[in-house]
Amino acid sequence: MEAGLPARLTRDGAAPKIGIVHLGPGAFFRAFNAVYTDEAMARAGGDWGIRAVSLRSATARDELKAQGCAYTSVTLSPEGRQARVIGSVSDVLVAPEDPEAVIAAMADPDVHVVSLTITEKGYCHNPATGRMNADHPDISHDLAALDAPRSAPGFIVAALARRKDAGLRPFTVLSCDNLPSNGPLARGVVTEFARRTDADLARWIEDHGRFPATMVDRITPATTEADIDALEQAEGYRDPACVVHEPFRQWVIEDDFAGPRPAWEAAGAQIVASVEAHELMKLRCLNGTHSTLAYLGYLAGYETIAETTADADFARLCERLWADEIVPTLTPPEGEDLPAYCAALLDRYRNPAIQHRTWQIAMDGSQKLPQRILGTIRDNLAAGRVPEGLCLAVAAWMTYVGGVDEHGKAIDVRDPLADTLRAASAGADGVWDKVGALLAQREVFDAALAEDARFREAVTSAFERLQARGSRATVAEYVR
Repeated sequence: MEAGLPARLTRDGAAPKIGIVHLGPGAFFRAFNAVYTDEAMARAGGDWGIRAVSLRSATARDELKAQGCAYTSVTLSPEGRQARVIGSVSDVLVAPEDPEAVIAAMADPDVHVVSLTITEKGYCHNPATGRMNADHPDISHDLAALDAPRSAPGFIVAALARRKDAGLRPFTVLSCDNLPSNGPLARGVVTEFARRTDADLARWIEDHGRFPATMVDRITPATTEADIDALEQAEGYRDPACVVHEPFRQWVIEDDFAGPRPAWEAAGAQIVASVEAHELMKLRCLNGTHSTLAYLGYLAGYETIAETTADADFARLCERLWADEIVPTLTPPEGEDLPAYCAALLDRYRNPAIQHRTWQIAMDGSQKLPQRILGTIRDNLAAGRVPEGLCLAVAAWMTYVGGVDEHGKAIDVRDPLADTLRAASAGADGVWDKVGALLAQREVFDAALAEDARFREAVTSAFERLQARGSRATVAEYVR
């Protein structure tokens, strides 16, 4: 090591033979999929090294390759930090630099699983309908140039076509994103894309492809320079690829694979016949309240979820949402106690060691809202209940995407529809017109919900209260 340079983590021993290609090597993948796979190989063996693929940035490749693709997973609890080196990643590719290398990697007969953590927007679908968005620029490009794709669906179809031509069985496509029925969604987008390129290929995928649904859960805030510095101070080496996360983790996987898979159950994953009830529980109880806290907490001036839930009114907001509006829409999954699950969630939110920023969770709300909140609202309305708290969450999102906070400061809104949403809000006069303009965005709100008079009135009333009184006062009024 050159004098003056900080020590870096280096891999101890050879990288494992590759059996998985993973699209989206961000923080969640490194805190979750790669950790489970590392433990599964340690406890049950197998060649399940991961070739990670970044569909956009070279950052993950540059950080990981410099240290042999090993990195540090840091568990943050109120009792302190615990670091562990993860060695399941064997290689990292950057798709825009060499699309052919990515297709070849996925078509390799030794690869049996292609997993995904590409966020909601990576599926290039319409969140309101779940269908592939044929007008998405990456989809349009890939349909015309499948030899050099840009999108995850394009890469998957290109690789599956190559496997079919080679007489190989398909790999399993394993979605690990926070989307309802993420397996069926991935299947639908991939087969619809294939149908537009090759009908025989589409039929082959439909007959032989497997797209198991999953439920994933581990709170993973963005790694900061302070986290990297703290790790260096504690362990004596510098790891820019390290990730920090809470102690809790849960992975529920539908038992529906096209071929071999790692023994993830040896690392604690639950392999089940159906994920649906677990998925809905997590999506509504955790993700729904997480987004609610993100928008209302940000508007109230809170930087993190822990800071937001330290406010007793915001903690009571979660408790009321769970008891009155979310849990009544759920069927308890086998082995789960819903009130206990929600109580544990609040403890997780309050973990002061996890600095999960409200701004980070608020990103891409147009893609998240239909899955995390609007479905719960529909179920309440169908049961004759108007979910005032969740309508307040929608109103907070509408306020947030307007781009100006309660003190007149600009909000850095990160969303695929940011410009459209801001223009819709700015171009309308008065509360009813602003709410109506945003409800007219069919990529977020389906017509039946948007035109439901009970929903429109509840959201408009909440939006009006937020404008007049601010987030803290509005939340306090709701919980008291």
